[in-house]
Amino acid sequence: MHILETRNLKYSYNNDIEALKGINFIAGRKQKIAIIGANGAGKSTLFKHFNGILTPSSGEVLVHGEPISKSNLKEIRKTVGIVFQNSDDQIFSPTVEEDIAFGPTNLGLDEETIQHRVNETLRLLSIEHLRDRVPHHLSGGEKKRVAIAGVLAMEPQVIVLDEPTAGLDPRGVKDLIGFLNELPEKYGMTIIFSTHSVELVPEIADYVYVLDKGAIVAQGGVRDVFGNEELLNEIGLEVPVFPRLIKSLNRRGMNIDMAFTFDETEDAIAREFSRLK
Repeated sequence: MHILETRNLKYSYNNDIEALKGINFIAGRKQKIAIIGANGAGKSTLFKHFNGILTPSSGEVLVHGEPISKSNLKEIRKTVGIVFQNSDDQIFSPTVEEDIAFGPTNLGLDEETIQHRVNETLRLLSIEHLRDRVPHHLSGGEKKRVAIAGVLAMEPQVIVLDEPTAGLDPRGVKDLIGFLNELPEKYGMTIIFSTHSVELVPEIADYVYVLDKGAIVAQGGVRDVFGNEELLNEIGLEVPVFPRLIKSLNRRGMNIDMAFTFDETEDAIAREFSRLK
């Protein structure tokens, strides 16, 4: 049984503008899934269906095989947590500590458990020093960490992140990549994220869906999806920089194995130089 699934999901705004067109999506336990597409492709709209913020015009969303309904919405939101692109949409309490405690409190947990979860997520995201700060006085990167902490404190099985690197500096992006890559193995979580940065996808994802004008136009492993350069160009996306570099070097007579992340590329180039010695 899949942890999260959509079946022929369709959604129209004002019964007129078709934003999602028959989406069939599957997420398994501990997967790391990227959803990529140009602006207006439908990524954020799709995410809002994953825990019942939006209701499909037709089709259905299932969590652990159960369709989302009004009767199970509270349980669904325990299972699937969403981090929005704009952290200000998610942070509203007087202090960081209170903001992180908001979700667990609404779950009806006892005070000791709430405090434990708050402390653990503060530690996990290295923001203990922000505990008593006013969220809206924080930097963009700090707000992002607080928003993620608020979702993690509810201990979801699936965490959905809409453009998680928006507003982060390069160090913040690197830290976030490391953090997200730890969640499936350490905590058994499924990670689903959208991004405009194709460079981010190979660093995190093990599966990719490509969305265009509300429809899935490609899906598969990182190599499969980014190997389809013609399709990506058609919908306004680029192949990540490392495979583009390797293709360029190979056209100049080198024989470097295809790679997608920095570490893979470094190893591939080093192997080629070793062969040339």
